[in-house]
Amino acid sequence: MRASRLLSLQMLLETRGRMSAQALAEALEVSVRTLYRDVDQLSAAGVPIYAERGRNGGFALLPGWKTTLTGLTPSEAQAVFLSGLPGPAQDLGLGGDVAGARLKLLAALPAAWRDDAQRVSTRLHLDPVDWYRESDPTPHLPTVAAAVWSGHQITLRYEGWARTAERTVSPLGLVLKAGVWYLVALPMGADARGPRTYRVSNILAATTLDQPAKRPARFDLPGYWAASIRRFESGLYTGEATLLATPEGLRGLRALSSAVARAVAAAPPSRRKDGRTSVTIPIESVEHACGQLMRLSPQVEVLRPVALRRALVARVQATARLYGAL
Repeated sequence: MRASRLLSLQMLLETRGRMSAQALAEALEVSVRTLYRDVDQLSAAGVPIYAERGRNGGFALLPGWKTTLTGLTPSEAQAVFLSGLPGPAQDLGLGGDVAGARLKLLAALPAAWRDDAQRVSTRLHLDPVDWYRESDPTPHLPTVAAAVWSGHQITLRYEGWARTAERTVSPLGLVLKAGVWYLVALPMGADARGPRTYRVSNILAATTLDQPAKRPARFDLPGYWAASIRRFESGLYTGEATLLATPEGLRGLRALSSAVARAVAAAPPSRRKDGRTSVTIPIESVEHACGQLMRLSPQVEVLRPVALRRALVARVQATARLYGAL
């Protein structure tokens, strides 16, 4: 374990440059005290690590020094083969590059490890697209991805909710969520108010510009995406509904959304004689919740709000009138 951590410490300094003790300790998931001991051990072994004090100080390797300890462990080799998703790589125009890299890695591995590494792709398959849907067509994804890699601004013709508009943006990153590609970019112009998210399938045209992209200092793509999801959910759900649900109803509720699934998981165990569980879930609106919960009746009963109960009753009555007595 420690030998692997010492190698990881060298790799971090080699690939990222100067890092503070706190940043290194967090990356290696150890205490700062343990980090200092590891640095001392590497220095004693002849690795040229030096420290710089001050606000922007930290540990670094002597310029030009590179470790020769670049071998992978068997588990790391398996992880590399697992991470090469063929579908997304093909979308980005990197299908051939991924296949070539995997072949080179396979040739470089010891013979005893090759079967284990190849076995991953034959026994594990990752499909990021949800059921009952296909991936969105994204003809401009390679152009957008190239601008992300090269760090150049792009002009987009984008189909938004209200209208189609042309805008120039600085691309910051790409996100694949549930089979859908999103571009995170910084709009250029006086009205720019920070990064925004664009669905790549809504891009009607994309042109790469010569101007270098502007990237906010310390921009963190995973952190931005997590925060944007929280903002989306907090703005999406405007109310709550209290329900009584049978075990079958609870299963149906979990399938509505991740927010509802979390509410179901947090509900206390049932103490009712009929076995139903009381649960309070977030809802977007009375009308939207009526459509969702109608499908789960009679396994789910709405207690509150009264407006939602009335909406469900009105829909049942309208349906009865439509079909008449049988």
